[in-house]
Amino acid sequence: MLRARVVPCLDVRDGRVVKGVRFRDLQDRGDPAELAAAYEAQGADEIVVLDVSATGEERLAGLETVRAVRARIGIPLTVGGGVRSFEDARRLLESGADRVAANTAAFGNAGLIADIAAKLGAQCAVLALDAAETEESACPSGYEVVTGSGTRRTGVDTVAWAREAEARGAGEILLTSLDRDGTRDGYDLRLLAVVREAVRVPIVASGGASTPEHMADALAAGADAVLAASVFHEGEWTVGALKTRLADLGARVRP
Repeated sequence: MLRARVVPCLDVRDGRVVKGVRFRDLQDRGDPAELAAAYEAQGADEIVVLDVSATGEERLAGLETVRAVRARIGIPLTVGGGVRSFEDARRLLESGADRVAANTAAFGNAGLIADIAAKLGAQCAVLALDAAETEESACPSGYEVVTGSGTRRTGVDTVAWAREAEARGAGEILLTSLDRDGTRDGYDLRLLAVVREAVRVPIVASGGASTPEHMADALAAGADAVLAASVFHEGEWTVGALKTRLADLGARVRP
């Protein structure tokens, strides 16, 4: 069994790291390249950069930011935001990304994930799946897919979309609970469990973590990696200290 990854996330707007609650009320948290370098030094297994304004502004994630982050780190880098085509994915990889995450465009363009996976490899194709709780009468899993940086509820069942994306070639799912994002109440464990049961590809848990116990619970629920932002940005935990605590809790994490 592979050891779990601990992944700091950098939500970026206008070249600066920001953080809010449920994708709103974003506040400045610093320079992405500097933060990425600091987290690598602390023991981060990889970095995720999400350009949170790219989709709304109908543009690709900032390539200058990607280049600046890559220049400062040697660990894997996943980048998402405004990816609408294979060409967009290729440009991000050429700028320093190792993997490309697609959300809104992947949902609207059924062939996007398949195209990236076929031409670049499944390891490069990450489905960024934002989900929100809903009535089971609307979606059997109790969760619907949300796109547009949390602004559009699609009415499509989260589990059904996860299965379809996996079948199209997605090599990993970055699963974010809209309801928990930035709340510090812990990951949505039921969401993790229902998606874990449905797919075989790795799942990165996102949305709501503030303690090592939250992360240990997510790993126990089926996550292969745990992503967090505020807990690192606000200096409550270093990556290394958090990994030590996770190991104490019985989680198998990378050294």
